[in-house]
Amino acid sequence: MAEKNYYDILGVKKDATDAEIKKKYRKLVRQYHPDVSDDPDADNKIAEINNAYETIRDKDKRRKYHRSENRHRHKLDLRQTDL
Repeated sequence: MAEKNYYDILGVKKDATDAEIKKKYRKLVRQYHPDVSDDPDADNKIAEINNAYETIRDKDKRRKYHRSENRHRHKLDLRQTDL
């Protein structure tokens, strides 16, 4: 199973502003908070949302995430050309 993209988890674009990221994060936390949500997987969704937010809200972590994402994409491209 492919690893989920942090931007997809939060539902924002890669060029989203800090304010847009924070707004979407707060909306998702309210939606999936275990005390509010009937979703049986709410705990896991909140953990996933928090992890994504903690990574892309911090400028240094976000830069590192972009670099690792690009390296991973490059490796996949190389594998496909070997086929």
